[in-house]
Amino acid sequence: TLLTSPWSCSLQSALWPCLTGKEGLTHLPSLGPSANPAQGKAHLKQCDLLKLSRKQKRLCQREPGLAETLRDAIRLSVMECQYQFRNERWNCSLDGRSSLLKRGFKETAFLYAVSSAALTHSLARACSAGRMERCTCDDSPDLENRKAWQWGVCGDNLKYSTKFLKNFLGQKKVGKDLRAKVDIHNTNVGIKAVKNGLKTTCKCHGVSGSCAVRTCWKQLSPFHETGKILKLRYDDAVKIFSATNAAVGHAELMGTQRRSHAPKSPASPRPMDLVYVEDSPSFCRPSKYSLGTAGRTCSREASCDGLCCGRGYNTQSRMVAFSCHCQVQWCCYVECRQCMQEEVIYSCKQ
Repeated sequence: TLLTSPWSCSLQSALWPCLTGKEGLTHLPSLGPSANPAQGKAHLKQCDLLKLSRKQKRLCQREPGLAETLRDAIRLSVMECQYQFRNERWNCSLDGRSSLLKRGFKETAFLYAVSSAALTHSLARACSAGRMERCTCDDSPDLENRKAWQWGVCGDNLKYSTKFLKNFLGQKKVGKDLRAKVDIHNTNVGIKAVKNGLKTTCKCHGVSGSCAVRTCWKQLSPFHETGKILKLRYDDAVKIFSATNAAVGHAELMGTQRRSHAPKSPASPRPMDLVYVEDSPSFCRPSKYSLGTAGRTCSREASCDGLCCGRGYNTQSRMVAFSCHCQVQWCCYVECRQCMQEEVIYSCKQ
């Protein structure tokens, strides 16, 4: 059994164990202006409620907007993970996450990557939204912060978020600790996925859109695009093993080449490869890692065979109501009728 490395605990405590499984998981709230100063030091209490290391708690207390941003990142990572794995045997359930994070599965690799990506994304967005006191808009050339706020085009500050995140997680040299190297590698994959989605957006100013003046700023891609990229990396993850480099005297990540036309020989994983060290369980039956797939809904044409692990599926019909025959009425509302239709639900057998 692989033991959790000391470094990996910092990311786990900052993200996943903060959830009990009973929270209402909603989409990331819209990033509005910073909280009312009259709330005083309520953020100190929010920091105490999060399971953070001593260093992380100090950083949280210094930055009034950080606790809320951490919670945003938690919701964002969980919602995206569950969306990407909605048709998989492991559906990123909160049940069993603590046990899963102690192993070296492909699923563990994805959790680290999507968590660090969500933190990077949320911190950058919080800076540009004015929710963090120690950062503001991105420092793109030809764009002053004052002008950015004036035109409402404050760029997402990815430079600050990545620098802060590495300090917050405390990435250090880990020597021969293979598990710590794996966790750090997968964490960096998540950060790089957000970086690769950074785009330059421009806005024209002038009479009748003449574009006499053009303001450009950096903008992050929607997080769903980042999640999609990480899911593709999960599907093509590389299994690695320890190999000692005599030149430097410590273990390096080495995996097997994936190209079918090349002989399977040791090779270092690429910077954007998710890596893992042990094969995953089937996730078909309840275990300490998941609740299994019994009772899960599926698509008869697309997913029931694989999702139900060969146990078959139940078929259930029900009547559902939906709006139909809608018409726009003068002046300003739409009037619809209620119609009923039969819906067939497929779910995996026990």
